[in-house]
Amino acid sequence: MKRTILITGGAGFIGSHVIRRFVKKYSDYTIVNADNLTYAGNLGNLTDIDREPNYKFRKVDIVDKKAVSALFDEFRFDGVIHLAAESHVDRSITSPDEFILTNILGTVNLLAAFRDVKPESDAARLFYHISTDEVYGSLEHGGFFTEQTPYDPRSPYSASKASSDHMVRAFGNTYKLPFVISNCSNNYGPNQFPEKLIPLTINNIKSKRQIPVYGKGENIRDWLYVEDHAAAIDVIFHKGNPGETYNVGGDNEWKNIDLVRLMCSIMDRKLGRNAGSSENLITFVTDRAGHDLRYAIDSSKLQKELGWKPSVTFEQGMEMTVDWYLANEKWLATIISGDYSKYYEEMYGNR
Repeated sequence: MKRTILITGGAGFIGSHVIRRFVKKYSDYTIVNADNLTYAGNLGNLTDIDREPNYKFRKVDIVDKKAVSALFDEFRFDGVIHLAAESHVDRSITSPDEFILTNILGTVNLLAAFRDVKPESDAARLFYHISTDEVYGSLEHGGFFTEQTPYDPRSPYSASKASSDHMVRAFGNTYKLPFVISNCSNNYGPNQFPEKLIPLTINNIKSKRQIPVYGKGENIRDWLYVEDHAAAIDVIFHKGNPGETYNVGGDNEWKNIDLVRLMCSIMDRKLGRNAGSSENLITFVTDRAGHDLRYAIDSSKLQKELGWKPSVTFEQGMEMTVDWYLANEKWLATIISGDYSKYYEEMYGNR
């Protein structure tokens, strides 16, 4: 079936993997990538598919209502996969306004355009909103987030994503827009901007630079390989039941300090350094304001109803991730120049 699908934030980390999967797998689809190319958006993530006949790129700021309306007028999308978002908690603490604009107002602009511009066929019409497990708040040492867990966001980032989730459901209820929502755990893998823990740690170990770890490193996260998340997005978009929410997790809980030590071990081996030497780079820094203790996702609904499950173990995914960053030093060097250097100094000083 021919379809015209909008994927927002397609030049970013997760978005680029979703774009690649859809362009290669669904040759009858027209895939339109709308991205504003802010600091974390990089068209270099898509050079292998950017000349494919079923792929198109448009530079669009989703906060700009007129630009969003013009985009929908041009393509009359029958499906939207909405990934564009400001997503780094640290940045939300220092600049919450950007998160309100992009994550809430931007989502509302997309919803309104999807409501107002009717496609040629609405048989498979769907607005798919990708969200985060952080909307659920913080867990102690027991239990898991399920689709019924009450929202309890603790940071400007998670509050903005919770708000956008509510707006999607409100448009579904008020205007009868078909939608699905998924809430995912922490992603890792190739092409991730190095403000995030795993690529930041890889880069610092490679450069023999101190590795900043918040507090005592006791915070726990569930980690999901980005290709597995892209596969989940694929199956939810095509098989998910409208109006439903699906949690996506990797069933991989790690304390931050244990994760960093694992990465030190992998990097020492791959760089031919003495075992344990990179652990000397670990530096504990003042904890993040309002730092949630633990996130853990129960993705059994997605696995039972739609047949998805993670395809790689965390150790396998980490090996592949480290290999990719070591093989793509030019990509990383380009990314960490300019604005990233300024941001790093603001967050971590000269560490």
